[in-house]
Amino acid sequence: MPMVPLSWLRDHVEIPASVTVPQLAAALVKVGLEEETIHPARVTGPLVVGKVLTREPKEQSNGKVINYCRVDVGQYNDEPGTGKEPSDLPSRGIICGAHNFDVGNLVVVSLPGAVLPGPFEISARKTYGHISDGMICSERELGLGEDHNGILVLTDKFDADQIPAPGSDVIPLLGLGEEVLEINVTPDRGYCFSMRGVAREYSHSTGATLTDPGLPDGLDLPEHSDSALSVEVEDKRPIRDHVGCDRFVTRIVRGVDTHAQTPKWMVERLEMAGMRSISLPVDVTNYIMLDLGQPMHAYDLGSVAAPIVVRRAEKGEHLVTLDGEDRALNDEDLLITDSPQGQHGSRIIGLAGVMGGLDSEITEGTTDLVLEAAHFDSISIARTSRRHFLASEASKRFERGSDPAIPPVAIARACALLEEYGGGQADPHVFEVNTVPEARPIDMKVSETQRLTGLELPPARIRELLETIGCQVHGEDSEAQWQVTPPSWRPDLTGPADLVEEVARLHGYDEIPSILPQAPAGHGLTTAQKTRRDVARVLANAGLTEVESYPFMSTAAHDRQQLATDDPNRQAVRLRNPLADDAPLLRTRILDTLLDVAGRNMSRGMNHIAVFEIAKVVRPAGTVPSDLPSAEQRPSVEVEAQLQAGVPSQPWHVGAILCGNATGNGVFEQPRVYDWADAIDLVWRVAQSLGVKVETARGWLPESTPVRKGPPMPQASSDPHAVAPWHPGRMAQVFVRNGKTLTVVARAGELHPRVCEAFGLPKRSCALELDVDALVAHMAEEPIQVSGVSTFPVAKEDFALVVANDIPVARVAQVIRQAAGALAEEVSLFDIYEGDQVPDGHRSLAFTVKLRADDRTLSADEVMRTRNDIISRTGKTLGAQLRA
Repeated sequence: MPMVPLSWLRDHVEIPASVTVPQLAAALVKVGLEEETIHPARVTGPLVVGKVLTREPKEQSNGKVINYCRVDVGQYNDEPGTGKEPSDLPSRGIICGAHNFDVGNLVVVSLPGAVLPGPFEISARKTYGHISDGMICSERELGLGEDHNGILVLTDKFDADQIPAPGSDVIPLLGLGEEVLEINVTPDRGYCFSMRGVAREYSHSTGATLTDPGLPDGLDLPEHSDSALSVEVEDKRPIRDHVGCDRFVTRIVRGVDTHAQTPKWMVERLEMAGMRSISLPVDVTNYIMLDLGQPMHAYDLGSVAAPIVVRRAEKGEHLVTLDGEDRALNDEDLLITDSPQGQHGSRIIGLAGVMGGLDSEITEGTTDLVLEAAHFDSISIARTSRRHFLASEASKRFERGSDPAIPPVAIARACALLEEYGGGQADPHVFEVNTVPEARPIDMKVSETQRLTGLELPPARIRELLETIGCQVHGEDSEAQWQVTPPSWRPDLTGPADLVEEVARLHGYDEIPSILPQAPAGHGLTTAQKTRRDVARVLANAGLTEVESYPFMSTAAHDRQQLATDDPNRQAVRLRNPLADDAPLLRTRILDTLLDVAGRNMSRGMNHIAVFEIAKVVRPAGTVPSDLPSAEQRPSVEVEAQLQAGVPSQPWHVGAILCGNATGNGVFEQPRVYDWADAIDLVWRVAQSLGVKVETARGWLPESTPVRKGPPMPQASSDPHAVAPWHPGRMAQVFVRNGKTLTVVARAGELHPRVCEAFGLPKRSCALELDVDALVAHMAEEPIQVSGVSTFPVAKEDFALVVANDIPVARVAQVIRQAAGALAEEVSLFDIYEGDQVPDGHRSLAFTVKLRADDRTLSADEVMRTRNDIISRTGKTLGAQLRA
């Protein structure tokens, strides 16, 4: 994130001397540059000039020689009676282990209470038999460099007239006392990764006068010449129809003393920006990048052969970058190459916009340099940076969009610095490739500002704000539409909405009126939404816990569920870019992912699991894939229809898994585990709550039904894979009857033993999968009408009917209700018997039927007549006989 020192920013914009860093941060926040943090000065506390008055070497028992010094620190000298070591001279006693100074030298003294970089707090302490009342500092201890061989002698670094008197604050002289603001820049404001951009925003916020160093004013920009180091751009694979490089400027600087010391002011600014000084040529290019926002690179002229070629990488090419890493290149990587021994663009010398190569690095023997400043396509650089996990200061700026107009200016300013501080001589000409397209004006309706923001601004004010950010506005104030050309440093301004955002930002977001929108009366939840909530409520009331799982599943999930190879549920949508490589499919049933949830909980010590999930599943059957249309224009009706045909069906399902104990562990409670009847019962509860009449294909028993003999349900003869993951003989298909059409809405029952083993579940675990959308489709259009509670007495009759085994219980109950008609208040099964007292292939089903009328007390004749009707109807329809 950009670091903003006030002293540097003042080079570009007028900032009053009284402005503090917090005030600077507040001003930038007004225009959208968020404060990240304020870094304190590198040194705080009393750091003063000291004059060495005495130096007494003292050899210690370990052979080390230390110096006990008396140092004049002006107003900080010890006062009599302070308890410190006495002296004839006003001074402080300090122990120092260095020997590169003598009496009379001016040094830097940190007094007790000072904090040096580290942080390292200075305090008075007794050592080597004396009280050291402060510390004489070295460059390394002050954070000025790596020299730790001796202390910093001020007279060796500064002219005598620059050094203040003993006791004076030395922090301003050393440049150690400046706070630095770190700001957070959004991706669309890449120009603020420079002092030039931040200064512009401060000017917008405060109205301060801006001096733009990125303009060619006052610079003698050299002209292009073919005799300069030539450049060719060969981009055979442009990104989004944009060539990777549309501007490339080179200039040679000869006779540069690469050992020349970087000026102190430049080193200080680089360090405040978080960069270290390396060498004069590198420091100059880094400084220009931080100052103007234009990344640059310097090559050793002796190691570069013309022409320089900008091209895409070829398959199998490698590059060792400046960080020493050997990188395998991708054919979309944009490269800087040269042409040794006539081989056109054959040697790679840099990864364009990201990092230079090791072969062309500036060495100690380098004297002649090639400076490069270019403009690269932002998307190309961003992809290369991410592909190689190589985020450099240059790539951060290029991928956000650099200013294509500034490379010649950056080259000129860098050459001027190398000539001034390195003794170099720049060639009189540059070589420049410039194919930057002309800026395209944006058609903007003047009314857009009010329409999008609510700000009622006069056209003159809108024009003023747009011109403030550097736009050229073509059109009169009286016209309804203008043509606005954005400045070169704002590639993010591409449409009218972007321009309106700039108007609102500079005028002030706090000026946008707060208008509470009118909330129209809504229609509430849809029927489908209410239904899904009702389903979840029924299952929660039954003791189940709702969970949410990711809809992604592995390719092995269907195998673990024992699904047949031709099972329709295996037809799953495969994601092109899955979140996890081992889960690339979208589930076709809730159980595809819910089984993993149950198994994970069981593996963590849970002995009772009753969970459900209500969510969408994806059924791709019947979809017709279509190509993605272009984003240049709105798709036609035909294209929209093709897209819709390619969208798979996504019905709402609910799945549940029951395993372990169905009852608590109370002393007076008989323990019981979940069985297949619990799962089927939940489906019936859900259907009943929605008013949908359902039936089961293989019978259903309520939870309290005792089974005295024989298997709990008749064994199915179908292929086990056909009903996977359920046990083929202990599951039921629940369906809705619509005339002669049967619609299966759910499957429920006991899971197959192999499935339980595959997912780590207990034996006899149960599950259900219910199509909520199918239930909604069979709900009555009219709301469920609840009848009143009759106050007349009930008549109860019991029936034990012997029927064939293949007749479902629900079918028998249905016939009983039909025979009893409106008098049937409740029909419930209370017993099943299969044994010697009934014929083979038959069973006895015992029902309790409650009869009640709404308007009268039933007579004995009415009850008997209804009983006979039930016996007659079940006999004729089902062949049932009343058991003796």
